[in-house]
Amino acid sequence: MAYQLHLLGWHNFQRLCLSIAREVLGQTVTSFLDSNDGGRDGGFIGEWKPHNGERVCGHFVVQCKHTSKLDHVLRFSDLQPEIGKAQELVSRGICDVYVRMTNGGVSGRMEAKLRSEFSRVGVRHFLCFGNQWVCEQILEHKVLRMAVPRLYGLGDLSQILDDRAYDQAKALLASLQEDLSKVVLTSTYHRAADALRQHGFVLLLGEPASGKTTIAATLAMASIDLWGCSTLKLDEPAKVVEHWNPNEPSQFFWIDDAFGATQYESWLAYRWNGAFPQVQAALKRGAKIIMTSRDYIYNRARHDLKMSTFPLLKESQVVIDVKDLELLEKQQILYNHIKLGNQPFEIRALLKPHLDSIANNPKFVPEVARRLGHSTFTAGIEMNRSCLTNFVEQREAHLVEVIAGLDADSKAAIGLIYMRDGKLGSPIVLSPSERDALDRFGSSLGGCTRAIEALKDSFVRFVVLDGVPCWILKHPTLADAFAVYLVQSHELMGIYLQGAPLDKLLHQVTSGDVGVEHAIIVPSGLQDIVLNRMSKMPHTSKNIDHINWFLTHRCSREFISLYLQSNPEVLDRVAEPGLYLSSVSETRLALRLHELGLLPEEHRQLFVKTVVQYAIEGEDGYIFQNNEMRAVLTLAENEELVRRARSELLPNLGEVRRNWQSNCGSTDDPDQFMSEFFELIEALKREFPEDGGVQSEVNSERDAANEWISEHEPPERNIPPRSILSAKEEPLSDHQTRSIFDDVDS
Repeated sequence: MAYQLHLLGWHNFQRLCLSIAREVLGQTVTSFLDSNDGGRDGGFIGEWKPHNGERVCGHFVVQCKHTSKLDHVLRFSDLQPEIGKAQELVSRGICDVYVRMTNGGVSGRMEAKLRSEFSRVGVRHFLCFGNQWVCEQILEHKVLRMAVPRLYGLGDLSQILDDRAYDQAKALLASLQEDLSKVVLTSTYHRAADALRQHGFVLLLGEPASGKTTIAATLAMASIDLWGCSTLKLDEPAKVVEHWNPNEPSQFFWIDDAFGATQYESWLAYRWNGAFPQVQAALKRGAKIIMTSRDYIYNRARHDLKMSTFPLLKESQVVIDVKDLELLEKQQILYNHIKLGNQPFEIRALLKPHLDSIANNPKFVPEVARRLGHSTFTAGIEMNRSCLTNFVEQREAHLVEVIAGLDADSKAAIGLIYMRDGKLGSPIVLSPSERDALDRFGSSLGGCTRAIEALKDSFVRFVVLDGVPCWILKHPTLADAFAVYLVQSHELMGIYLQGAPLDKLLHQVTSGDVGVEHAIIVPSGLQDIVLNRMSKMPHTSKNIDHINWFLTHRCSREFISLYLQSNPEVLDRVAEPGLYLSSVSETRLALRLHELGLLPEEHRQLFVKTVVQYAIEGEDGYIFQNNEMRAVLTLAENEELVRRARSELLPNLGEVRRNWQSNCGSTDDPDQFMSEFFELIEALKREFPEDGGVQSEVNSERDAANEWISEHEPPERNIPPRSILSAKEEPLSDHQTRSIFDDVDS
């Protein structure tokens, strides 16, 4: 098994060697500074028993030698200067065993000559480990791959993983292997790993381009390797519920952009509310889940999420903001992307003097490093301080310029992925409207197909999502930039509105400025296109949901009024919403229409009658919990609700509880399943705060429900050993004088 260790760089190779010393030699290794180390990269006092039974003990000195040359073989001249340093260390009594690790080759003759020379100056044991030995240790010790996860991208996955795990990794992460080769273990990564180990769940938050997906991919790769997890990357709540198997505890679910890719999608939050009980049950049975979200999107979503049904979201240790990077972490991220990117030697040499300044820039994010490492994004950029500072600080504006400069086929390919809401199935099959859109772009299916292959690894990547092969944008910031590019052209906007699948379109645009971040605001002159397409949309339940959410969250009063004139049946739907009022789209639309004065009185009365009856029968008490819904009721209707709650609901509360319990399925988590009932009785306590009889009755039913839950609670999941995902490296020192970028251009 061969790893491309020559691509690691001196700093990462040194950390790998010290990790090997800790894991293989079984010692806590002291890591010294990168300058003035006295001839020691690391050291310890203790003993090591190799497989051959030889006992090696005393003061150990660990010294690392990295080479950027692929087939370099260790020469005597490479170590000759170290012999004098070793003699001085021996005289000070701190060098009994000298350990040399290198990614170069080591011949038997050279190892014998070096052992003789080091023995001559007083070293009792000389150990020289070359590339082959280092690779063998990586292959045998999984925890080393966790310590330096870039190794997943520098080796052959088919040799690292067993057959079953390799098939999963190939389907799930093959497109990300290049990114894994550049990953840096940050303090955020370690906190995420700890949260995943302790809770089985982690939510990664951060601004665009801050590295959330990279951390998620690294944890997914490690879970496949270390735990043998069955791993799936999914894109919405229903698919987590669909794929969860209670008989297979080691499942790993990865949901990127859980609440929307570039904009907050409220329908996803409400669907998560409905899925949280099953998600909680899956976690208790041993499943592991990692979610990512842009910070501004999650801040919107948290107002709609029912934290009571998924308490983990309230815990800071599982909701982790990835933006806080140490300077040395930024430098290592930048080094990896420049060193392993496709920039020629000449450009890397021109970049080198400016890399420290770039890493120090407050607006630096990992995506900046990726773009700097790829020639596509730096074409035409002068490698001076001013231009590079602008590249870092004006990254979206620069990206829009890059997109504008692409050929017609490339722009059409990116546009087609964008029109499909970021996921374009492969092989590409076009609808008539999409074919027309390509014609208007000046492209064709053949041209688009050729272009998308050429854009691979720069603008787009090929992945398998939920078992379906598809093309996605390399990074969500490309969708942000393409949206800006669209807005700049009235003609392109028309092409997009006509060609995008309507269900995708409704989650990307707004009709009027309603305060949705990063949304495309449809100009008034083009709103008829959206209105006409919506009116012709088949009325399936899924399409109705899309229309409801669009009208609720992404439309001005004027647009909604126009739509209702030609589609009055919407009012009949919202007047009688289904159960699970907090999740169904008709509820929110009814509240929005009432707020705007667009809900006729007869429909308002029917809506009130429906939701009140749900509450009195104990099926759905959302009206007791939601102030917006309560505001739809008149004063007299509110008084009638309270009267009926006292005279009809409270006397029947025990029967309501038993009905809830009887509906709990074998795979449901009892505690989470009963959360709606608990919310109902807590709302009743708030409704009658001064009534001791009501308080006593409610408390009695709560205790009965808790007793039933304790009798039906499934066993707790097994927590993996701590050593697996929390094997942390020594902290990076920020006092080194040798620059990480020393060999970036070699």
